[in-house]
Amino acid sequence: MSTPRCLPGPGPFTASGRVALITGAGQGIGRELAAILYRRGASVALVDIDAAAVTAAATALGERALPVIADVTDRAAMAEAIGQVAGYFGHLDIVVANAGVVPTPATLRTLAPAEFDRVLGINLTGVFNTVHPALDHIITARGHVAVVSSCAAFAPGMGGAPYMISKAAVEQLGRALRVELAAHGASAGVAYFGIVETEMTRATLDRDELGRRIEALLPWPLNTRITAAQAARTLADAIEHRAAQSISPRAWTPYALLRGVVNTVLDAGLARDPRVRALLREVERRSLENRSSTASIPMDKGRVRAHY
Repeated sequence: MSTPRCLPGPGPFTASGRVALITGAGQGIGRELAAILYRRGASVALVDIDAAAVTAAATALGERALPVIADVTDRAAMAEAIGQVAGYFGHLDIVVANAGVVPTPATLRTLAPAEFDRVLGINLTGVFNTVHPALDHIITARGHVAVVSSCAAFAPGMGGAPYMISKAAVEQLGRALRVELAAHGASAGVAYFGIVETEMTRATLDRDELGRRIEALLPWPLNTRITAAQAARTLADAIEHRAAQSISPRAWTPYALLRGVVNTVLDAGLARDPRVRALLREVERRSLENRSSTASIPMDKGRVRAHY
């Protein structure tokens, strides 16, 4: 199911007695992970923007679970949340930056700039906003940070480039953290998942006609699905092993290792495929139709001047 690569760390790191903070914990992978770590003896802070969902998830777990309502794009709110969790439990050992969204299918040409900002704001800046205020606590605890990237970080970005861009950047953030925290006896890891059966996936691929057609063009193993519970178990095991990286499903591992060669061939093939070209034209057509406003923004000539 997974391929963890373990770092030499400061010793065993079982979940029992630890305090873990997980973003995007109101549903999907985050909620499943909170339940697994709780069963393994950890106290968990479940962070989500959906107050009802995260409160229900925490209540279902028990007294060692704390619901925290916060938006990962709100830097001040996340700093406050980290402080509250550390104060409530007395320490903070594990941080999992899991919250993420996918964009509406569009090419970069037809993508609304606000949608690009939204996806990057949650998937990338939201990870920074989660991790940054927690690092002193992690170092004190000689703890672990896990950031959730995606196999999309090294897959073709057609029709959903903002997601792939954000996940590739999260991969680099996690790699930097791994090296930087090692100097303090703490650790970090990057999780890569393929297509996970979540509500986000169902809305994007299953209930969307273009999404179904995009998935149908994906070669194996790009089209292999796992459940949220499988992804969460992979992540929980990786945390307890201080794994530098974990990949699920396992079929993605050769792709991850050989991505430089595979992507050259795959990108060239997709660029020539008439089915891909036709689908992308349809994506662009629908994207343009769905744009809420096509009015051009007048240039502020006081701030921008073109010189010829």
